[in-house]
Amino acid sequence: MESKNNGRAIFVLFLTIFIDLLGFGIILPILPLYAEQFGAKPNEATLLVAIYSLMQFLFAPLWGRFSDRYGRRPILLLTLFGSVIAYIGLGFANSLWILFIARSLAGIMAGNIATAQAYIADITTPANRARGMGVIGAAFGLGFILGPAIGGLLIGPDQDKANFHLPSLFAAGLSLLALLCALMLLPESLNSETKAKIQAHRYRQRRLNLLHLSQRPQFCVLLGIYFLVTFAVAAMDSTLALWSKQQLNWGPQQTSYLFAFMGIVSTIIQGGLIGFLKKHLGEIKLLTLGILGLGSGLLLIGFSQSLTLLLVATTLMAWGISVSQPILNSLISQMTAPEEQGQILGIASSCSALARIGGPTWAGVSFMKFGSSAPFLSGFLVMLVALTLSLRVTKSASEPNTERVALQSRS
Repeated sequence: MESKNNGRAIFVLFLTIFIDLLGFGIILPILPLYAEQFGAKPNEATLLVAIYSLMQFLFAPLWGRFSDRYGRRPILLLTLFGSVIAYIGLGFANSLWILFIARSLAGIMAGNIATAQAYIADITTPANRARGMGVIGAAFGLGFILGPAIGGLLIGPDQDKANFHLPSLFAAGLSLLALLCALMLLPESLNSETKAKIQAHRYRQRRLNLLHLSQRPQFCVLLGIYFLVTFAVAAMDSTLALWSKQQLNWGPQQTSYLFAFMGIVSTIIQGGLIGFLKKHLGEIKLLTLGILGLGSGLLLIGFSQSLTLLLVATTLMAWGISVSQPILNSLISQMTAPEEQGQILGIASSCSALARIGGPTWAGVSFMKFGSSAPFLSGFLVMLVALTLSLRVTKSASEPNTERVALQSRS
């Protein structure tokens, strides 16, 4: 019965996150071009992506601690409500400053993904956690299939008369639907036993500091890989529309459809293949293959001059993103105690947000200084570093709570 209830909760969580990410998928491909409508240069347009992540970086640990204290459900509801307000502000923006304010609010409220990951960790065992994290990944994938496609339809095919307001307001409606879905159907995942452990842990240790984290070498390696992968992906996300406009003379509709194609590949991998591949290859080998795919895709896109090569490059990138991110989330959560899940995943989310600040910022500067392919070629170099780090991940990283037990034995 408990397994059945957990399966229902995971399905409702998937539905909630999918609807919310559908709105995110509508906005992401067109955001740099939206900024250009108000006279933004490429480095300013990418800063519009970075400001979202800066706010997420500052607030994600706070949401993680609040979710440990008050429960996952209230935080999910609050952040979804904030998303509704942020999308409405984006839809009615009439200047670049309003865009920045709206995206800042969206970043402040972007605690739902880390909280959803903590929710999955609450109701899954280490053995099936990668599959549970894959459910969130599948929500991402589906959001990036239908979201960009819907955004492309709403914005229209005419580059000169593109309607950037309608997709934002449609995304606001989707976030409202996700909020109602979670409000009516999503139960709380923290039980009384886990809450008691959280309270005891908080009394014993107010917070995880850098010294404690430095005594977990495998965690630090995984966190470093997480940062590098997210840095390269964020650089690609923030400049792909600008690159396609300059290299292929594409408008926002064509770029949205390209993101939708990547979403199709991601859903196929995360929705069905990742469990099979993990069973036969193991998480660590799969992580290395994901990094190789992402790096290869970034390298190819830097030299793409045709649609065929571009589709090959984006397929490789979608493979790399779809494999590496859920595996990293799974490995990090497996070495974390139940009472630390919200805080540790909040730290990982902050690390990801920090990369999403640096990635778009670097992408905008390199795009202007070194050419439109620079963000992708530099992303390939970043993936070489991530590949080197992945070779240092040992099998102990996939053993539940290994470093936590070792750390406690020293205390």
